[in-house]
This record gives sequence, structure tokens and C-alpha cells, in this order.
Amino acid sequence: MIIEVLGWAGTLAVLLAYFLVSTKKISPSDKRYQFLNLAGATGIIINSAVHGAIPSVGLNAIWLLIALYGLMNVVKK
Repeated sequence: MIIEVLGWAGTLAVLLAYFLVSTKKISPSDKRYQFLNLAGATGIIINSAVHGAIPSVGLNAIWLLIALYGLMNVVKK
């Protein structure tokens, strides 16, 4: 049950990040955007790994690395 909650929470975080950027509520250089993507990818990775969905794990691992890179750049500024 916890694994499913993590997967859905991760999905909602990624979708919320996309919605907020698309509606110009936040910018891609906003820490909140990067954190939502980071948290979302983490939840989806955990859920996908448990269910053996390796392509989703790979995609979200890359998504997580991009979010980390973006967050580091935002913090540096």
C-alpha cells in the first residue's frame, strides 16, 4: 500500500510541477519546480522498481538527475 501511495504521490508531484510551469505560476528556475520533479521522480522510481517496471525506473532516474542538476544551479545563483 505504501508503495502505491509513493507512486501516486510522485506522479502528482510531477504533474503539479508541469501544471505550475505551464500556467506561469512558477518558473523552471524556481526551487519549488525542481524539488517537485525530484520528489516526484523518487516516488515513481520506488514504485516502478518494486513492480519491475525497469524502463520507468530508467526514465525517472534520468528525470531525477536532471532535477538535481537544475536544483544545484538554482541554489548556486
